[in-house]
Amino acid sequence: MSTLLEKTTIVSKTKELCAQIAEDEQFIKLQADVERFLADDSAKLQYQSVHEKGEELHQKQQANVELGAAEIKAFEDTRDALFDNKVAADFMDAQRTLEGIQKQIGSYVSMTLELGRVPTDEEIEESNSGGCCGGGGGGGGGEGCCG
Repeated sequence: MSTLLEKTTIVSKTKELCAQIAEDEQFIKLQADVERFLADDSAKLQYQSVHEKGEELHQKQQANVELGAAEIKAFEDTRDALFDNKVAADFMDAQRTLEGIQKQIGSYVSMTLELGRVPTDEEIEESNSGGCCGGGGGGGGGEGCCG
């Protein structure tokens, strides 16, 4: 670990943030939704099947193979059935929400390191919407208007 981290409270405060996240009621519910999905073999199989079929159709499109109406309809029906599965739907919603939380936290940390100060909510919004910092809180070598 770097000397900077050893001599400051950065690691301590990071651990506090992690503890706060782990204790958050919404986070606990999201984790439970993920765990419920992981314990449900039929929901996992259904999810995997839709994912694989979607990849297959995508590859066909990339290869300029025309998709038949029946093939598209079969995929849509399978996908709709997945969305109707509450365990799978809750999992997908939890996954999206957790990814959003991770992105937002990452944006704050990245921009703080780039700017040398806590970014404003407006700067975070601009960064996440593909503004001058490259759409993900920077990471592009510090060039551009945020560097």
